[in-house]
Amino acid sequence: MTQAARFRERLRRDGMIVAPGAYDCITARMIARAGFDCVYMTGAGTAATLGYPDFGLVTMSEMVDNAGRIAAAVELPVIADADTGYGNELNVTRTVREYEARGVAGIHIEDQGFPKKCGHLDDKEIVPREDWLAKIRAAAAARRSADFTIIARTDARAVLGFDEAVARGNAALAAGADMVFLEAPQTLDEVAAVPRLVNGPCLLNVVRHGKTPEIDLRDAERMGYRVAIVPGLLFKSVIGVCEQALAALKASHRHPPLLKELTVREAFQVSRADEWDALRTAFRGSPERRAAE
Repeated sequence: MTQAARFRERLRRDGMIVAPGAYDCITARMIARAGFDCVYMTGAGTAATLGYPDFGLVTMSEMVDNAGRIAAAVELPVIADADTGYGNELNVTRTVREYEARGVAGIHIEDQGFPKKCGHLDDKEIVPREDWLAKIRAAAAARRSADFTIIARTDARAVLGFDEAVARGNAALAAGADMVFLEAPQTLDEVAAVPRLVNGPCLLNVVRHGKTPEIDLRDAERMGYRVAIVPGLLFKSVIGVCEQALAALKASHRHPPLLKELTVREAFQVSRADEWDALRTAFRGSPERRAAE
């Protein structure tokens, strides 16, 4: 079963999928070790690893390469940010095929102009509805497998209002999208209204100190959301932990205690050191000896 098929199968079960955000293989594996069902590749975190803010400065190939590495590092389905699809319908077609070829389970494509910016920043620009719907149709047509999930993200709430955002979401479902990601509802009443008004599965973006009020994920599940992504949790946590550790090193002139103490070997286990160690001698000696081992 492909990871795209696993994601579809999980969606058919009861309960909301919670997908914390990963920006590299280490964070993806930590999400898997923590027992979550799905990994979300954060575009903002990916941009940060390359030294850029989330201002649409990262190319499709850079995003796809990171998504492919993350998908190869875990057995969980990976859903990924694909920004605006990186152009018109031709670009969207290639974008879908590149992500799908890397083993990603699904992507979201938004209706911002390009270069886009983080959905929780001000002064976003939105493309006409039909221009975005053409991209959604192209994305649905481009996938090789019907299991590959197309998530239609609309940022229209901040620019054109909540009603237009809902209308765009429903139009995207009619155009072939599998799920709607209505970005940045601004009140808890709006958060609750999205699954009622949208005629299909909905994704909630949980961003601390963003435009959307904080919410208990159990409440989001009761509201009817099928997926909740938490893109900045690890990205922002790492910034704080690094600042703290570096300040302690500078002040004490000694290696400071770690938040979680790990031996060298334990740290390497995040990258599955035992599996690689087993390969050191697996192919040496006689067939009988190898079979005995």
